[in-house]
Amino acid sequence: MSAKVARVAAQAKLNLGLRILARERGGYHEIETLFARIALADTVTVRPRDEQRSLAVRGLDCGPELENLAYRAAAAYSEATGWPTGFEIEIDKKIPVGGGLGGGSADAGAVLRALNALAPDSVSDPELLRIALTLGADVPYLTTREPFALAWGRGERMLSLPALPERTVLLVLPGFAISTVEAYGWIASSRPADVPTPRLVTVAELTSWETLQPHVVNDFEPVACDRYPEIAAIIAQLRAAGATVAGMTGSGSTTFGVVPLFSDTAALAAALPGTVVPTRTVTRVAAVELVE
Repeated sequence: MSAKVARVAAQAKLNLGLRILARERGGYHEIETLFARIALADTVTVRPRDEQRSLAVRGLDCGPELENLAYRAAAAYSEATGWPTGFEIEIDKKIPVGGGLGGGSADAGAVLRALNALAPDSVSDPELLRIALTLGADVPYLTTREPFALAWGRGERMLSLPALPERTVLLVLPGFAISTVEAYGWIASSRPADVPTPRLVTVAELTSWETLQPHVVNDFEPVACDRYPEIAAIIAQLRAAGATVAGMTGSGSTTFGVVPLFSDTAALAAALPGTVVPTRTVTRVAAVELVE
């Protein structure tokens, strides 16, 4: 077996708008979202093994090993391809858990990319995305090398978009998490029988931070703000401070504000409640690094 090891910076994502559409018979909701990668990342290291399977996470508690998306991603790749029979995964965790930043999904995508780079017979990109879809709606995008994309369906149908110019991003973690399952329940109870229909959006509208602003609508945001008014207050504070785009990512609870690159954000960060994490959007996705 090859002695190579793969290391990947598993970059987090923002949902620059997230609409929840019809619910399929299988229980999954169709979505429509703009995904953007940010620099905040976990470091994921993957080593193929002959039999033993293990996962070690440093930095944040991510729950039981067998339920971890990174572990499940490696097991799914092994089941789909017959390789490797064993693996060792190490994660240096930086992305907050349960905040809507896709940390677990980013780790899963990183594992799939790492194993495919190490594999004696790698699978095609469509096949890799098929494996990714079995793990969750965010995983296909976070398995790609696209910094910016429009996604719909269950998240597996994607249109790559030109990367937007880098911007500084302030992430605000209010100190509590929101369960995605619970958030979907809030939406279901708040809606009549009718559900929103997909919107017609031109690619030209999504080529600058200013023109995409009207499309940054997150259907989870109103129901989350009803229960946690502090989320609405943080978003209003970010907008008042001049954020070009501000909102909640995923099902929350993390909010974000996009401001010009190299802005002096110290005063704003000090005035915001919760934990403020400065980062930036990116124009490229980190490559898989192979080491002996």
